[in-house]
Amino acid sequence: MNETARTLLVDEAGGVATLTLNRPQVLNAADTATLGDLREQLNRLAEAANRGDIRAVILTGAGRGFCTGADLADPALAIGVSDLGEHLRHAFNPVIEQMRAFPAPIIAAVNGPAAGAGMSLALACDIVIAARSASFLQAFTRIGLIPDAGSTYFLPRLVGESRARALAILADKLSAEDAERMGLVWQVVDDAELMPTVQAMASRLATQPTRAFALTKAAMNTSLNHGLMEQLEREARLQSEAGRTADFKEGVAAFIGKRKPVFTGH
Repeated sequence: MNETARTLLVDEAGGVATLTLNRPQVLNAADTATLGDLREQLNRLAEAANRGDIRAVILTGAGRGFCTGADLADPALAIGVSDLGEHLRHAFNPVIEQMRAFPAPIIAAVNGPAAGAGMSLALACDIVIAARSASFLQAFTRIGLIPDAGSTYFLPRLVGESRARALAILADKLSAEDAERMGLVWQVVDDAELMPTVQAMASRLATQPTRAFALTKAAMNTSLNHGLMEQLEREARLQSEAGRTADFKEGVAAFIGKRKPVFTGH
């Protein structure tokens, strides 16, 4: 299925949904409409993922950019009129929460600049693959703001507090290779190989036990906020759920039968 929204392109094939931010004229800066479309599609795709119809998602940008953060020309951000905190609560934060709770892996295909909240969107994905020409920038302090859309949560956990503070305060642009060295990116590939690499990864994930992926995400989401005993209990509860899935039964049967498993995502 191919569906076009005003600010978002949606393609579904082989259990993989590709969401393409579609405002290339502004390097996919996210306005209120973009975020509303993204929220709507994530809700719809989450239902499809729970049915086992969608088993991986790709998030990327049209043209030369991934996303350069909030569109400062959006009337919703009118200086002196809007409450930026309320804008975050109603526009960006629900999207970030949806992505972290999404019941299938989300892969960011970062094809150009990922700046400000656009960098936050990339970091909210489960796996980040970057084109060699991509860049990452905590742009917030350049205009007198603080990092938002989850950046103050993700950065210390990914690169450590010292580097996180420097990235946020200095607002220096990182190359894709530097982002990979810091642990912000899983893999850097040549520009021409970005989408083939990401599509191959998503297609492979779509054949795997995706219910286990959803439960793994749920466990990871609490790991750094729990003590050891709390997290051990959370693992036990989620493992009980995983042990009741059809994919677990299939995985064991395939292992015993020395054959390749056929997972359905249930």
